[in-house]
Amino acid sequence: MSEHPAGSGKAGTSGRLEMSIGEAIAHAREALLAGGIPADEAPGDAEVLARHLLGWDLARLIADRREAPPPAFLDRYATVIARRLTREPVSQIVGHREFWGLDFEVTRDVLTPRPETELVVQAVLDECARPEQFDSWPPIIVDVGTGSGCIAVALATELPDARFVASDASLPALNVARRNASRHRVSNRIAFRHTHHIPPESDVEIIVSNPPYVPEHDRASLPPEVREYEPAMALFGGEDGLDFYRLLLGSREDLSDNGRLIVEVGYDQAQRVIELARRRGFELVRTCRDLQGIERVVVVRTMPG
Repeated sequence: MSEHPAGSGKAGTSGRLEMSIGEAIAHAREALLAGGIPADEAPGDAEVLARHLLGWDLARLIADRREAPPPAFLDRYATVIARRLTREPVSQIVGHREFWGLDFEVTRDVLTPRPETELVVQAVLDECARPEQFDSWPPIIVDVGTGSGCIAVALATELPDARFVASDASLPALNVARRNASRHRVSNRIAFRHTHHIPPESDVEIIVSNPPYVPEHDRASLPPEVREYEPAMALFGGEDGLDFYRLLLGSREDLSDNGRLIVEVGYDQAQRVIELARRRGFELVRTCRDLQGIERVVVVRTMPG
């Protein structure tokens, strides 16, 4: 079967023109671009949405993209492309997102897990690789503002001896986290807490969080996928974006001696968070930079006395 340019189609047995799967994806890509979806997102979005409806992996799409689509595919595909054109995130259309090599349910009640948050997971694992530095082992790890549960669940799959507490102020978000923990068979090691505060625990070795850190004055500048579809309480951290860090840094008494607080931070926030931590009796262990060189994760520990 020869390749056909996008939009040309090929003759079916009835004599009408039929669009191949590859051509349908090409049309969708052009529609997304024309509708304002960024050029670095539109091609991938068109393919991901097609694979979602087909139930195919990337290898099969590459192999069979010249084939005619199954019945009703084009109508269903047009529907999800129309949803994307409203700037609804792909993760919410398909209902899941990969994080740390694991598949997580995503709804409008939680932030979509992002690649930079994997740096938080790695930072915790790096600290746990030296258990002699902690007062007790295996550790208790508290994930504050767990959202989808991606951090706690990913860590639970990597640290089979650790115990976890995952808290969130949103009960719907906590229910998503519970389902994700069940999906990855770690529910028995994660205690879920519905609270606006840091859950009280004793002998905590690590508190971890990807808190809301967008300054309120940046609301209008956020992409519509974020501003209109993700939960505001998980995004905005007050006028300067640091309100939740102030809450977290009040947790010093909940941590054991030499305990760690490991947090994701926004662009240009690392040094301000470090200064706040020093004022609250923490000392800097290190920061971690993302692929753009931005200090994205801050690791601090309790200081004696």
